[in-house]
Amino acid sequence: MTVEQVGCPAKGEQGLGANEEMSPLNSVEGKENGEMDPVSIEEEKLKANDEKDPEAAKESALEDKEFQPPEGGWGWMVMVAAMWCNGSVFGIQNACGVLFVSLIEEFGSKDDTEMTFKTAWVNSLSMGMIFFCSPVVSIFTDIFGCRKTATVGAAVGIVGLLSSSFVSSLEPLYFTYGILFACGCSFAYQPSLVILGHYFKKRLGLVNGIVTAGSSLFTVSLPFVLRFLLDKIRLFKTLQVLCILMFILFLAGFTYKPLVPRRSNLEFKKNGKFRCPSVNKLFNFSIFKSRSYCLWAFGIPAALFGYFVPYVHLMNHVRERLGEDVKEEVLLLCIGVTSGVGRLIFGRVADYIPGVKKVYLQVVSFFFIGLMSMMIPLCHNFGGLIAVCLFMGLFDGCFICIMAPIAFELVGPENVSQAIGFLLGFMSIPMTVGPPIAGILHDRLGSYDVAFYLAGIPPIIGGIILCLIPWIHQRTLQKKTIAVNGDAEEKMLEKPDSILLPGTSENAKKEDASVA
Repeated sequence: MTVEQVGCPAKGEQGLGANEEMSPLNSVEGKENGEMDPVSIEEEKLKANDEKDPEAAKESALEDKEFQPPEGGWGWMVMVAAMWCNGSVFGIQNACGVLFVSLIEEFGSKDDTEMTFKTAWVNSLSMGMIFFCSPVVSIFTDIFGCRKTATVGAAVGIVGLLSSSFVSSLEPLYFTYGILFACGCSFAYQPSLVILGHYFKKRLGLVNGIVTAGSSLFTVSLPFVLRFLLDKIRLFKTLQVLCILMFILFLAGFTYKPLVPRRSNLEFKKNGKFRCPSVNKLFNFSIFKSRSYCLWAFGIPAALFGYFVPYVHLMNHVRERLGEDVKEEVLLLCIGVTSGVGRLIFGRVADYIPGVKKVYLQVVSFFFIGLMSMMIPLCHNFGGLIAVCLFMGLFDGCFICIMAPIAFELVGPENVSQAIGFLLGFMSIPMTVGPPIAGILHDRLGSYDVAFYLAGIPPIIGGIILCLIPWIHQRTLQKKTIAVNGDAEEKMLEKPDSILLPGTSENAKKEDASVA
């Protein structure tokens, strides 16, 4: 980019031709003669620097131009692929209650008084690691893109799930299923959230609802499929069959064609030499300057200490309370169906709620999730449990489907990858420790009643914390607006000539002199 595109040469300079470049030094001399204003000088310097570094100029231009998603096109194919990702990853995780019962039957013994606690760690580690790896996954997504991150993650997930089918005791499953398989799922899952913002903005809530409904479809069907497979081919062959889902997920990752440019400060090569960016550049800590995001990243994990407890222990609770003849898989069917309905309905509703006020939907959902968890011990018949699970699934879908839209509202599309990554990382701790604590309470007290009562308290507390976010976010925006307006007025008072057109400042000075 040449300097003559900024403006015409200063009057009286004979050494510059029509096609000759103007250096920043020439610009300064022009200012001393009163023939170029400060704004033009600054533009000259920036453009001179851009000529030295074309890549920086290109990235600067991309950043200045606001990205507008296409709202469709190839994005519909990406949506289907992301939907399969959510279904295969969380369908398996949400059906862990069926696998939990099978693990107890396979490895349990009547003499082991802590078998429930030990077995719960397998599924709890798996769900927790999916979220725990998310901050690291966000870095890989920023560096290598959504496509490479998702496909490599799916491949690792296949290895972990396949190796889990060859173990002979419970302990190796902590690594193969609880860590290796879960890490692969994490690397495959998070890019599916980020890539949707590349293709949709106005319809992002609806699209997120459809994508997250994929896990509901799998949650509805997988318990019955798993029960059939477990009865026919036992646990380890069933895990091998589940590898097929992960292989399709591997193929789906190739559809993630990115449109938003990567973060410009992640440069691994300079002057042909490899260099590793600093930690501050790898981890985008600037998002924590937003108070509303910090509160959101604290309130969501606080609400999730009891969130995963029903998914792990509800099947075993029903078997103990109502007997083995009851088809407890129907309860997961109810949660899955209404969760899918909730994601579609509330995802669309979120598109009509402006800004961060979408958080209020999560507040309502946490309140009902906590209340339904407390009502599980009060249900002494199967019909009551079905009603509880229907409501729990509906508001579970509401909570899940608007996480990405809220993140986009709080930090913007460029920072959303790490914003979601940090949040999911914080979520890993409560989601990991909740089910084992419930298992300890069961082993000590002989029932799950106290565990379900306690599991309902954190969602209500977390919902109360989230109520503050819209108010804090609005106050922050008001302060920024006042600060920007104040700076603008101050600059206008300090440099009144800078608001005039180039070449007019000298005329104004001459007029002032003549008046004097």
